[in-house]
Amino acid sequence: MARRDWPLDELAAGVKAGDTRALARAISLVENRDEGAAELVRELYPSTGRTFAVGVTGSPGVGKSALVGSLVRHVRGLGLSVGVVSVDPSSPFTQGALLGDRIRLADHFLDPGVFIRSMGTRGHTGGLAQATLQVLLLLDAAGKDVVFVETVGVGQTDVEVTAIVDEVVLVLMPGAGDSVQALKAGIMEIPDAIAVNKMDQPGAKGMLSDVRSVLSLAPDGRRPPVVLTDSLRGEGVEELWGAVVQRRDELAAGGELDERRRRNVRDEAAAAALVRVRRAIEEALAADPALADVVAAVERRELDPLSAGETIAAAVLGGARS
Repeated sequence: MARRDWPLDELAAGVKAGDTRALARAISLVENRDEGAAELVRELYPSTGRTFAVGVTGSPGVGKSALVGSLVRHVRGLGLSVGVVSVDPSSPFTQGALLGDRIRLADHFLDPGVFIRSMGTRGHTGGLAQATLQVLLLLDAAGKDVVFVETVGVGQTDVEVTAIVDEVVLVLMPGAGDSVQALKAGIMEIPDAIAVNKMDQPGAKGMLSDVRSVLSLAPDGRRPPVVLTDSLRGEGVEELWGAVVQRRDELAAGGELDERRRRNVRDEAAAAALVRVRRAIEEALAADPALADVVAAVERRELDPLSAGETIAAAVLGGARS
């Protein structure tokens, strides 16, 4: 059993006390979907709700990791504790994170006020690992003041981060393709702040102007601040963090921050339910010959997929209600 070496009550107490070893062990249980993970999250959930979670997204290569490192340095200078969750592509062989936090954010590993964890997507689309929200809850329970969630960076589909964080920072870079076109295509609705990184590159100021022009066309009137940054030198980082904090205060004053958090936990509850329903359907298809015959009828084109889906759902969900 996965918890032999650390009883649940001691592990939960260790997480709440901010013990690094306990936190690392708890995250491993969640990532591996250990049988004790759900019970652990259930035990710690009442101790959550205080962390300020910031998602950092953008295409690969724009400097998200370096920018997160600079933000961590700035936030630590303000006396706040920090957690970082870096969601990386998974190895097709081990399912572990391919990039890994040991390559990045190295300056912060000896800082006891910073906890960094890389997670593999394990084939999950949308840029976020399935267990990311639960890891965020563990960091919250451990007392981290700020948690940065850095996504894989898969372009326009990388919107799932909005479902688990309080705010989103979109990172762009001049010369990395038509980022303004990407904004027009739908990413414009996501960020609370935008960083045009690598500000020393040619075209950075032009891109800043172009992005602001695109944002001025937003039908809802939103104008996320756009900040020039250089993550390696730390330039613009204080201004960017100031914009993030100002936006948080605005959301809190209008009640939208609380509403975002309520929406996020509702969505997570629904997602968890969908996972269980999918598992129940897969088990029913494997165990019930009648349902297997329904699928076979679809393969023979004797029955359409929608009708088959209704039959399978009625059988599984009806059985669940009885």
